[in-house]
Amino acid sequence: MRSPYLWELEAKNANKAGKPATASSSIDNSCYNGSMPFDLKPLRIGPLEIEFPVVLAALASYSDLPYRLICRSLGAPYCATEAMLDRQILLDGKLRDRLVRIDAADHPIAGQLMGNDPTVMAQAAAVLRDMGFDVIDLNFACPVKKVVAKKRGGYLMDQPDLALEIVRAVIEAVPDRPVTLKLRRTFRETDETNAAFRRIARGAFEAGAAAVAVHARSVGQKYRGQADWDFIARVKREFPDRTIIGSGDIHTALDALRMIEQTGVDGVLAARGAIGNPWLFRQARDLAAGREPFKPDLKEQREVISRHLRLAEGLYGPRRGLLTLRNFGIHYARLHPHPAKVRTAFISVKTDEDWRAVMETWYGAPPLSPL
Repeated sequence: MRSPYLWELEAKNANKAGKPATASSSIDNSCYNGSMPFDLKPLRIGPLEIEFPVVLAALASYSDLPYRLICRSLGAPYCATEAMLDRQILLDGKLRDRLVRIDAADHPIAGQLMGNDPTVMAQAAAVLRDMGFDVIDLNFACPVKKVVAKKRGGYLMDQPDLALEIVRAVIEAVPDRPVTLKLRRTFRETDETNAAFRRIARGAFEAGAAAVAVHARSVGQKYRGQADWDFIARVKREFPDRTIIGSGDIHTALDALRMIEQTGVDGVLAARGAIGNPWLFRQARDLAAGREPFKPDLKEQREVISRHLRLAEGLYGPRRGLLTLRNFGIHYARLHPHPAKVRTAFISVKTDEDWRAVMETWYGAPPLSPL
């Protein structure tokens, strides 16, 4: 049964846009005026019980330790690392150290692996287990051209036998950790049978996988067009007693709750919509509780962005930390009253002085006191 408060929100947003409310309407939270709470169950991944089902997805160049800690401070109960190549995990070096860095406050945490050799993937999974990762996540979904060309990520959606060999090898290597998979609807957009998806998902569950995350686009589609939430709903109906996590077109907190309601999934991955909007998790909790979603004012935005910079500098050093936050700043700018101007200002940042100028001009940051 539809939650009345979600329908009310959809109708109001649709009226603002001059169009009828549909399952594909793009909805913001600005019209929320408080209503009924939404009963959400915890997300279960093997023996783990995650108390809120909206979680941070693995995001290349974005779901690093500093941003995971920011998201956790604002309500994200579970996070995944950036995708890590299996062979990188077996090599001791600076890149591996950066990718695998976790913190006592960064649990439960999934380490996401990409590769195409069952033996190497199993070895890498064991290394992550020994480093303290709570879940091993296998990426069979990445649509990036160079990744697919190297027979990793989304390439495995066209190779179900190999995908299942990897799943079985990893589960055997880490029997004491939940193993999850990230899949796409299909490899080619023209494939309407979704046979490879179903074969991989069913085979993985039979082998002991704890959960499957479903991105509702094809590999070939990448991020174009609209995610097929109806497909996600069909997957959940096909595997009613298994943990299914939905992904695709989660741009706002309300989108996350809509996906749960409309598809019946057990959890939702917040991906691109969470880049530069870590408040999405707090907003989702507010909406679920029937509260007006929190709207970060410029003071709140400034404090969170500044804390993010300090965390990034602590991990990467001052220079790389600044450049990392410049890239994030482009996304944080979306929440500013003048997003285009602030985005341009962040793009131009090259020095600490440039950064301070952006914060003072656009976020009201007080100038540094003279020493």
